Amino acid sequence: MRNRVRFIGTFAGLCALVAASAAGPVDPVNKSGKGLALKGYDPVGYFTDSQPVKGSAEFAHDWMGAEWRFASVENRDRFAADPARYAPQYGGYCAWAVSNNYTADADPEAWKIVDGKLYLNYSKGVQKKWEKDQAQRIEAADANWPRLHK
Repeated sequence: MRNRVRFIGTFAGLCALVAASAAGPVDPVNKSGKGLALKGYDPVGYFTDSQPVKGSAEFAHDWMGAEWRFASVENRDRFAADPARYAPQYGGYCAWAVSNNYTADADPEAWKIVDGKLYLNYSKGVQKKWEKDQAQRIEAADANWPRLHK
């Protein structure tokens, strides 16, 4: 049974890789939330509040072809002054997937800040796998990301 489960997991990963490869490069920012980056969550909130915080359309900012939302005007202005500091790595796609050379959506609730950078994962379950060899995953994702986006 264990080998069957391992095969199914491997097969699913290969299918995702083939699907991602067939789809071609993705936009540099994941806009899976109806054109919103981070599905409308405030990227600065991860750093200032140490938790995901929903943003508001009242405090929106356009950057890299996506609408970013913020919980306050202060957070919006912080982001506008230095977006690379606050934006999630790999355009907000799943860090685990990018480390495996494909892209997948990410859950804003499955996040971690490592060395001052925000990383997201598809789910909290995937995040646990990513954290097991996080440094190697980040290194692989950093190498893969330039080939995966437009």
